[in-house]
Amino acid sequence: MNDDELAASLAAYLGRLTFVDRSTDEVTALLVDAVAAWGESQGFRVYRRATSVVPLPAPYQHRHSIVDVACARPAGRPIVIEVDRTDRRRTVEKLLAEAGAGRVALWVRWGPGPFAAPPTPIRLVTCEVAVRNHRHSQLSAPPAPQHSAPGRRSGQPVELPFTAD
Repeated sequence: MNDDELAASLAAYLGRLTFVDRSTDEVTALLVDAVAAWGESQGFRVYRRATSVVPLPAPYQHRHSIVDVACARPAGRPIVIEVDRTDRRRTVEKLLAEAGAGRVALWVRWGPGPFAAPPTPIRLVTCEVAVRNHRHSQLSAPPAPQHSAPGRRSGQPVELPFTAD
C-alpha cells in the first residue's frame, strides 16, 4: 500500500465511526483507539504513545516527544499517526521530522472543518464532527429507506394479512 492508499484506508475506517454527545477528550481517545484498531486490522504491530524522533524543548531536551500511534509493517516503512482537533505547528514539525526519518506521516484532524492541508509529505486524514454546546457527534449517513415495494406504483393499495385473535 502506498502512502495515499494508507491515508484513504484509514479515512474509510474512521468514516464508519459513530458517536453522539462526546467531550473533546472522549473523541480524541475514541479516535486514537480506532486508529490503533485500524492498524491491527491491517496486520501491523501497533504502538500507542510511541517515542518520536523529536526531542522535547528545553529544559527537557534529553527526553523525546511522543506520537499518538505508531505502526510497524512487515513490508514498508513504519507509520506514525497524530490525532488532533486543532491545527498545531508543533504537530506539523513533529510529523515532518518523522517523515524525514523515513516514516509515513499521517495526521488525523477532527472537528467541524475546514482543515488546512499540511505540507508534503504529511498525509491528512479528516474526520468531520458536529459540535453543539461543546459536545461532539459524528453520525454516519444511513441508507435511504425504501418507501415502496419494487415494481409497485405509489398510491396502489397493499393487502395486509389479517389475523383474528
